[in-house]
Amino acid sequence: MTIASNLKQIREAKGLSQREVSKQIGVANTSYFAWERGKTKPKKENLIKLSNIFGVTYEALVKDEETDLLSAFHQLTDKRKEKVMTYTQAQLTEQNQEAAEKIVKLFPYKVYEKLSAGTGFSYMDDGSYDTVYFDAELSYDFASWVYGDSMEPVYADGSVALIKDTTFDYDGAFYAIDWEGQTYIKKVYKEEDGLRLVSINEKYQDKFAPYDEEPRIVGKIIGNFYPVDV
Repeated sequence: MTIASNLKQIREAKGLSQREVSKQIGVANTSYFAWERGKTKPKKENLIKLSNIFGVTYEALVKDEETDLLSAFHQLTDKRKEKVMTYTQAQLTEQNQEAAEKIVKLFPYKVYEKLSAGTGFSYMDDGSYDTVYFDAELSYDFASWVYGDSMEPVYADGSVALIKDTTFDYDGAFYAIDWEGQTYIKKVYKEEDGLRLVSINEKYQDKFAPYDEEPRIVGKIIGNFYPVDV
């Protein structure tokens, strides 16, 4: 197996989610997703952290079993190769049949970077997005990653926020607010001179966005979810 395959197999065997692992090693969810998909490779320092988290050796994590299997296969005689192929095809057919019985329909979501539930991040960043999956089809206009813990436990760090493109609806609802080049997820209250942005997590103080600084309602937060690992 490749490093990407090793990461996924070992993580699942340990009963850990992608979000839990990325948080433990201190990288963004999107970075870890890319490692398991084989889009990028983790640096050696992160591989060492991962081996410690998973309780395996560094060598086991980077071992490429596919190369070893191919090397052994090519050393077989033609007759033995034929036996291996027959057995392999039978195993693959059986595996596919078992998988077909367990299929759960998943729905894709384009998740943009980044929306902050803390100190604020640039709205939609550079327009890049990740495609993630969830086992329910939800109505929304756009989705974004949540970074920060100011809105926990309702909108947790690493979850996906679903946003409806709308203006202010009523006091105390959850909104995405664009203010001074940053975007926040907050409970919003209209006051005479501006918008009060309130966190759920009590360790965060309210923020006040004066109208003369042109705070803008990006949309109303209508839900959130953690992606299904695929």
